[in-house]
Amino acid sequence: MEPIRILQVVTIMNRGGLETMLMNYYRQIDRSMIQFDFMVHRPEEGHYDKEILKLGGRIYQMPQIRPGNYRLYFKLLDEFFRKHKEYRVVHSHINENSSFVLRAAKKAGIPCRIAHSHLSDLGIDLKLPFRLYARFFMKNKPNNYFACSKKAGLWLFGNKIASSNEIKVLNNAVNAEEFKYNETVRKRIRNDLGIKDELVIGHIGRFNKQKNHEFLLDIFRAVHQKCPDAILLLIGEGHLRSSIERKVEQLGLSSNVKFFGVRSDIPNLMQAMDLFLFPSLFEGLPVVLIEAQAAGLKCIVSDSITEESDITGRVEFISINKSPEYWTNKILSSSFEHKDTSEKLQKNDYDSAMMAKWLSNFYSDYYTLDAK
Repeated sequence: MEPIRILQVVTIMNRGGLETMLMNYYRQIDRSMIQFDFMVHRPEEGHYDKEILKLGGRIYQMPQIRPGNYRLYFKLLDEFFRKHKEYRVVHSHINENSSFVLRAAKKAGIPCRIAHSHLSDLGIDLKLPFRLYARFFMKNKPNNYFACSKKAGLWLFGNKIASSNEIKVLNNAVNAEEFKYNETVRKRIRNDLGIKDELVIGHIGRFNKQKNHEFLLDIFRAVHQKCPDAILLLIGEGHLRSSIERKVEQLGLSSNVKFFGVRSDIPNLMQAMDLFLFPSLFEGLPVVLIEAQAAGLKCIVSDSITEESDITGRVEFISINKSPEYWTNKILSSSFEHKDTSEKLQKNDYDSAMMAKWLSNFYSDYYTLDAK
């Protein structure tokens, strides 16, 4: 018997939060019963592409979604679903742009159309009017509404859907066992990095405006003034990396700030950290914050992040309107002890093995109903 195939719609399968969450589920589902295929919207290879193909998944490339190519994009979507009638479930993760994909899926008669919200804001840029149009266009295109948090669901789907209890909050679960604190690993990684007893503050995220790296460096400069040996680990890539590197040099922090790029050993790097710092301007419910808690880290984050993200009692929320010195005082008065949080993650359904089973059953139900 062939496995049922689920079409996951993403931008590109790089090592971002939602992509990592999807791979957590994909690795743990029974792939003899369910297979994930991916519709991506970038021409370059994603970091997870080789693993997807190895696991039996298929990858379909579509053009980048831009205001000038809507007509062509709609045409290509219609052609795709005419050719691929095997899909009974389309699960779209591209926030407001999910409306376009699910419009074509509805037109093709696909019975399960999931829009999944991973953000709680759009920010302001030149594309904002078009993104608001796409969000408005969402109406009646999905027939299932998923979100990483209540706040993210309200933002994308609006009050009417949110108040009707139609939104399923699908937890951004992680492999709790993989991140569990290990003193031996901590010592090995810190030794490899040339770190002894220094305070290590970590941050993981794309170098873009949303992640607020400029303010993060202002905080770390204040930390450095009180704790000159402190180290900041910055993990990720993005178009603002070069400007952040320049600011590090201007602040005279080059020997204290380490840039790591995209890494596949995040669980190990988190073992080396003493505290996780995350002053984002906006988020949905970031997977990396769940990972940091799974590693037993104290997390100090902006209050723009939903309080739903505090699964373990180890997250402290601070306004980004507070001064860098205020943030620094909170950081330096924190406990840097790693704690075993695996039981709390499992109890609150943030372990990916449990959530993968729930998601598999959800998908399978549509095929069972269709067979009847």
